[in-house]
Amino acid sequence: MTDILSLIPQRAPFVMADTLISADDSGATTHFEVKSENMFVVNNKLTEPALIENIAQTAAARMGYLCKLHKEDIPIGFIGAVQHLEIFKLPVKGDLLTTTITIKNQVFDVTVITGNITVNGEDIAQCEMKIFIQTA
Repeated sequence: MTDILSLIPQRAPFVMADTLISADDSGATTHFEVKSENMFVVNNKLTEPALIENIAQTAAARMGYLCKLHKEDIPIGFIGAVQHLEIFKLPVKGDLLTTTITIKNQVFDVTVITGNITVNGEDIAQCEMKIFIQTA
């Protein structure tokens, strides 16, 4: 388990992942606990934009981890597109999200991932995301 803040550029109050559970060339998994003070919690539920950002930050944490492993600078990434977004249920305060991303394709500075979020083993959201990596 790795603390996320050393791996991603986001800072409070915009951090939507707590801990990197695993990361490798093919994907990554994070945990995130929904807390009432989260800026995206409305009526005790974490809203849709936070779920999308949670998937993106899981991808960023993977990239940060791999860059640290290879002693490289951690690049900045941007969401380029979100496709096939399905949200089955909004998580509530106290829920622990397990988010897994899988690399579908990577060409130059564009990475296409699939992301899936579960709570207690139940799928709550999924999408495909195109992420652009800012190069120097």
